[in-house]
Amino acid sequence: MFNHRFIKSLYWYLLPLVFSTALQATEYDFTAAKSILNGYVNEGKLAGAVVLVLKDDKTVLHYATGQQDVEAGIPMQTNSMFRIASQTKAITSVAIMILQEQGKLKVTDPVSKFIPSFSTTTVLELDENKNAKVVEAKREITIHDLLTHSSGIGYGWGPNEQEWKDANMFGWYFADKTQSVGEALVGITDIPHLAHPGESFVYGHSTDLLGAIVEKVSAQTLDVFFKQFIFDPLHMQDTHFYVPDSKLSRLATVYSATDKRIVRAPDTNQTTNFMVSQGHYAKGPKKAFSGGAGLVSTAQDYAQFLRMLLNMGILDGQRIISAESVSAMTRDQIPYIEMDWNDGFGYAFALTKQPNSDTVVQYEWGGAYHSQYYVRPEDKVAVVYLTQLNPNKGLKDWQHIDAAIKISLGIDR
Repeated sequence: MFNHRFIKSLYWYLLPLVFSTALQATEYDFTAAKSILNGYVNEGKLAGAVVLVLKDDKTVLHYATGQQDVEAGIPMQTNSMFRIASQTKAITSVAIMILQEQGKLKVTDPVSKFIPSFSTTTVLELDENKNAKVVEAKREITIHDLLTHSSGIGYGWGPNEQEWKDANMFGWYFADKTQSVGEALVGITDIPHLAHPGESFVYGHSTDLLGAIVEKVSAQTLDVFFKQFIFDPLHMQDTHFYVPDSKLSRLATVYSATDKRIVRAPDTNQTTNFMVSQGHYAKGPKKAFSGGAGLVSTAQDYAQFLRMLLNMGILDGQRIISAESVSAMTRDQIPYIEMDWNDGFGYAFALTKQPNSDTVVQYEWGGAYHSQYYVRPEDKVAVVYLTQLNPNKGLKDWQHIDAAIKISLGIDR
């Protein structure tokens, strides 16, 4: 997901495309980035997208292209709404930091303090011959483990996949549930996990469990907590778990990549795999609020959230979390876990550091529908890229667009 050597090579490849105009421009020139994005749309590899760039706390690019709905002929707008999936994780992690600052929990707390069944968990160990055995976890899982995806809990993919499917806990999708996420995951400690706590990075239900903890500790559903402590103070008026009827005309359609062109993803009544469908975000039970992958938002709204992080927890006079909490979220929290695809991991963010240094130059993540974002604290830059493509078949649109954006901003690392 985050191949920075590839980005570096693209930088020098794309440099001639924007160098002459960038030198003469009095403002940032994003012609190359727009052209690359339009190319993917014109070739039928994307239906459309919205990209927003912040620099020095100002929006320097907010661009929409293509179609929100190809079949209906609805053009993409800058306020189109997108399923942001795992971009929800950063917001849930901020909610945990809010509760810590309120004195209602500590990131060092064992999960069993809030979900008693976590007092004992098991791990599926594989020997060199791939023979499996179930053993008791070496220690309890903590909130810190959940924040850093070092709990050992996955999404169900792996050697015991059928167990997860039989328990109806396979995958990241919860919008079809008629119960809360906490209730849907009540049996998660009955299934062996993939690694011992604190020993490996395992991407999975950790942040959904954080959302369940937020609901339990605050005595509020996650949508209500988010609205009160994050969305309303940041004026994120278009971010919801389920899209209100009055805004459905702005919800982007999901498409799926094929070897040649995109095709419209099926409606939920035409498939059993809701992860690759239009989903229940418009019409559905509206009972589960997934802290791991549940939100729908706009580029403008998500940029407000990133602006808050860039400003160390405060935006337009509204303090969301302390500067100390932002610092904790954006530094390497699991340096003892080797990762070959990035330079470390904070609370919800993959990190890129300066060479031979602990200084973080970029923190980032994305979502299952092919969305991406990052923040560069030293450069005072944040970028949001939203589209609706799942699966994406390894499409490199983001890498190409991002390289062009960095050139336009004069970023060479």
